[in-house]
Formats: sequence, C-alpha cells, structure tokens
Amino acid sequence: MKNSIESLPPISEMMRASGLEPKKSFGQNFLFDLNLTNKIARSVPDIENIIVIEVGPGPGGLTRSLLMAGAPRVIAIEKDKTTEPILSKISDASDGRLEIIFDDALRVFRENKLSGINAAICSNLPYNIGTELLIQWLHYVSKQDSSIQISSMTLMFQREVAERIIAHVGDKQYGRLAVLVSLVADAKILFNVPNTAFVPQPKVQSAIVQVIPNLEKIKALKNLSKIEELTAKLFGQRRKMIRGIIPNFDWVRFGLMGTERAEELSPQKFSELASNE
Repeated sequence: MKNSIESLPPISEMMRASGLEPKKSFGQNFLFDLNLTNKIARSVPDIENIIVIEVGPGPGGLTRSLLMAGAPRVIAIEKDKTTEPILSKISDASDGRLEIIFDDALRVFRENKLSGINAAICSNLPYNIGTELLIQWLHYVSKQDSSIQISSMTLMFQREVAERIIAHVGDKQYGRLAVLVSLVADAKILFNVPNTAFVPQPKVQSAIVQVIPNLEKIKALKNLSKIEELTAKLFGQRRKMIRGIIPNFDWVRFGLMGTERAEELSPQKFSELASNE
C-alpha cells in the first residue's frame, strides 16, 4: 500500500546497506530526488488505471514514486540482479502491485514476453539502450494488433536525444528518430532534469519526453520497418544528395529532384518513398 511504500528508508540509505553501486556497463545513473521522481510519475496519463512498465529501475527510486502515484501494477524490468535486495523490499511493501523481471529489456520486448497487456511505459532509460528501446516500442505502437498495447511513453533521455525526438524538418536535430516518432505519435518535452540530480553525475543534461500514440497517424501508416530502413540509409549519409545514395530511382514521381538531402524530407515524404522504394 502507499503508506507502506512511503515508510521505506531513503534509496541512498538502502543502497549503502546493500553495498550497491551504479554500473557504467549498464549505463546506470540513479535518481535519488523523491520530488523529481514523483513529478515524473505524476506525468504518466491515467496512472491510477493502467499497468506501468518501467525499464531499468535500478534501486527503485522511480518505481516507488509510480506506486505512490497510484499505479495498480508496475512491471519493472532490470538487467542488474544486484539490485534485487532493494527491489524485493519495495515489492514486499507494494501490496502485490510490483512485479520484477530480471532480464534484458531488449530481449523481453523482442520476444514478446509481456504479451496481452495494455500499458504505459515510464522509465529513466539506461543511456546505452534508450533509443533502441524507443524504436522497438514505436514498432509495437504502429501495429494495432500488437501483443502489447502502449497507451503512452514517459521517458527520460539525454537532452540532446530528447531534442532529436521532437525535431521538425529544418531543425538541426532533425533525423531518423524524429521521422519515426512523428509518423505514429505526438511527442513533446515535459521538463528538463539537471545532471546534478543523478548519482553518479553525468556530464550531460537530461529531459523527460512524453510520446503519445496517435491513432489517425497509425491508420495512415503503411510499413514502419521499410521507413526505418530508408531513414537509416538516407540519414546515414545525410550530407549527400539523395540521388547519390539511391541511384536509378524516379524521384520526380514524388515531387523531388533527387538533389535534396535527407534533412529536407518530411516524415510524410519518407513514408511515401518507403512505400514505393
């Protein structure tokens, strides 16, 4: 119950007691600021009525806030089993609302190990797999018959990555992430998170991005996998003209000269090209 969760010792104290240290190999940067984790948890739409999936809970700072915010069930996926003593204590205090899966999150989603649920995702994502996970989730969102229905994603990224996610044509940060997100969802930065909020303190600033699937966009989408392949090809050589990357293609048919560069093409244009490329 909420009161049981609130009565737990501070995360920093629980970490010291268990001898737990953040691991660079897992891209771990832990959040100890309860006000901040509570703010993130409260940002999850309809949190009191939906399952929440959290990737990389570490010692459970955000996990506790999600439970205190009223999530009826939290599924936490953690690769680092040394966090088990702390997460188990949170689970014991959660009145059965916390399920912990010790596994690689990329594999969990790739192998559809959480099939048959409707969930929101809320995570302080590990830096080393954050964008790869986001793209996996976008593929789930793009398939209305997917084994997991994702209602929202409230995610922490490095500020630079967050800006790439919400970028538009003409922005310096515009690239394949912005294209893929824009074609299936609406995204915005909710607020910034200073690097001083983390242990250890990273060199970069972070931001909370919210990605909400857009049903109208999804209905109009043809094949996200082909679009992903095309964006990888064209943005992989973003300074070259598109006709130099894909020769012998009828660009005029799509209202293009072939002299354009990837950064000049809208998400809709990528979708058109991918459906005929």
